Amino acid sequence: MSNWNKIFKPIVVLCVICIAITGSLAATNKVTAPIIEAARIEAERLARIELLPEADDFTPVEGIAVDNVTAVYAANNGTGYVITSTAKGYGGKMTVMTSFDAEGSIKQLKVTEDAETQGIGSNVSKGKGYWANYAGKSAGKELVLGVDVDAYATATISSRALNSAVNSAINAYNAIP
Repeated sequence: MSNWNKIFKPIVVLCVICIAITGSLAATNKVTAPIIEAARIEAERLARIELLPEADDFTPVEGIAVDNVTAVYAANNGTGYVITSTAKGYGGKMTVMTSFDAEGSIKQLKVTEDAETQGIGSNVSKGKGYWANYAGKSAGKELVLGVDVDAYATATISSRALNSAVNSAINAYNAIP
């Protein structure tokens, strides 16, 4: 038996298979990436509307450079702002959208992305009841966990992450001209 059949033929076959699969994945990504991006943008738009329903539409606010803040949007009719910020939770990155009314109070929050432990940290990241603790708080100063807002029992790290993301949003709100 020749070296071709024994050594080189399997290598060539595997390389051809790898090239074909890589090409297929690249083509699939090229087709689906714009669709996924459009769905993400629409989900963010709907979340902003949910957080500040009296707003007619939103315009991005540029020039706000606050750590961990990824987006600042102003309601076109002047009813408030929605600010997206992130913090590191127990399981990974937690993304929080915080809405502020025109008077500078937190209206409500929504965690749009998290990797918290189910049944423990998820009580903070998916717990609308816990998020209500932030409603009505002033954006005049950063909130202190345990003083201004209680931590969720058994989920202290997740509570700290949520509070940190909200404080980043407060800092961004205070940086808006």
